[in-house]
Amino acid sequence: MLKSKKLFLIVAMSTVLLAACGSNQSAKTDQPGQAQEASLAPEEIYANNCSSCHGGNLEGRIGPNLEKIGGKMSKDQISKIIKDGKGSMPSQMQLSDQAREKLSNWLAEKK
Repeated sequence: MLKSKKLFLIVAMSTVLLAACGSNQSAKTDQPGQAQEASLAPEEIYANNCSSCHGGNLEGRIGPNLEKIGGKMSKDQISKIIKDGKGSMPSQMQLSDQAREKLSNWLAEKK
């Protein structure tokens, strides 16, 4: 009976330690990626995060054509869609506020 309690305690402690170590590691790796993304030009941010659905030249694929999106939406509307998503487009929460701002400004100029 004593062996069972010790074994249970060891397994429980190991699980807690592994969970704590795992969550700490992922929090550390997210921030450098966002900082690096924010230092890129808006065209690079677009290529890395948007082109697979909206096309390499904004022509649209799965997602809509963005060639003249600035004539249809304001920078703030574009930024909100990037942040929150819309319809079948998922939110792009992996982007930092600075990267989203750069991308929104760049897309708003497309008229």
